[in-house]
Amino acid sequence: MRFMRLLRLLPNHQFHCYVPQAIFTTSAGTTTHLHRTMETATTEAINPSNTRLGWIGTGVMGRSMCAHLINAGYTLTVFTRTPSKAQELISMGAHWVDSPKAVASQSDVVFSIVGYPSDVRHVILDSNSGALSGLRPGGVIIDMTTSEPSLAVEIYSAASAAGCSAVDAPVSGGDLGARNAALSIFAGGEESIISRLNPLFNLVGRVYYMGAPGKGQFTKLGNQVVIASTMVGLCEGLIYAHKAGLDLNMYLNAISTGAAGSKSLDLYGSRILSRDFEPGFYVNHFVKDLGICLRECQNMGLALPGLALAQQLYLSLKAHGEGNFGTQALILALERINNLPLASSSSVGKP
Repeated sequence: MRFMRLLRLLPNHQFHCYVPQAIFTTSAGTTTHLHRTMETATTEAINPSNTRLGWIGTGVMGRSMCAHLINAGYTLTVFTRTPSKAQELISMGAHWVDSPKAVASQSDVVFSIVGYPSDVRHVILDSNSGALSGLRPGGVIIDMTTSEPSLAVEIYSAASAAGCSAVDAPVSGGDLGARNAALSIFAGGEESIISRLNPLFNLVGRVYYMGAPGKGQFTKLGNQVVIASTMVGLCEGLIYAHKAGLDLNMYLNAISTGAAGSKSLDLYGSRILSRDFEPGFYVNHFVKDLGICLRECQNMGLALPGLALAQQLYLSLKAHGEGNFGTQALILALERINNLPLASSSSVGKP
């Protein structure tokens, strides 16, 4: 029915109908609009010839994700607060603009992946420069930032009021998942819109439909609860093995094939041993995520002591000026508590 209402607003609609555009938000800025033809009973699949994309946010994750879309042949308009961070994408053919609104005005689908809920609110909802203010009716906003479920619902409502659609689609998999197009994407919103966007999601990973607006964010927060305690276990295991006099490379290799094996061990075990604290995911952003989780737990009346402990340990990293390290830097907090470094402090380098 939404389609037919939109048709009455468009000229020459006997030949084409105008579909809601999709806007996705990330660390660089872009927007795109989706069009359907009436030539057949089915809709034309999204492809580079009928869909312009926008990208907001080109950080650790967003840069690689955006590059996959460019490599697939899509036209990309991007925005990032630091233009130099988009230079690699510009050299690949992306067009940089100076605001999220400008991204949306030149796009059919806009992705955003930025840092904090306040950033999400600004790049999407700001009345002067936000993406929604530049998006034409029928657009879709896809926010891939890990953010507050209530904000995802607010964005969905604002988009609907403007004749657009919104999807919350945070991702998991870290920098390697982004580079290898192997991210898990947790999507909340209208299932029909998300299904139509599958050709785009499939270029960066695998999408899981989780339900109504906000459910994608709830899923990602639950994901972070699991990761938080898993990282504590990984680092505590390494401290224990070191104190017991085990060869840590042999130890990780041995346990990785048993019940203790995990994605976190695979991604971060060797990085910890080599003192590689380059961020696949920033401590600062993880502290933000865990803080959102704890507030949601309070709203639900839930007690999750493992989550609370992990958040305190990660906060201690921030207190030591290590917020721009990757989450594997948790080992530093456990080393300090036990006065037991796995390696000399001279081998620790800031990213």
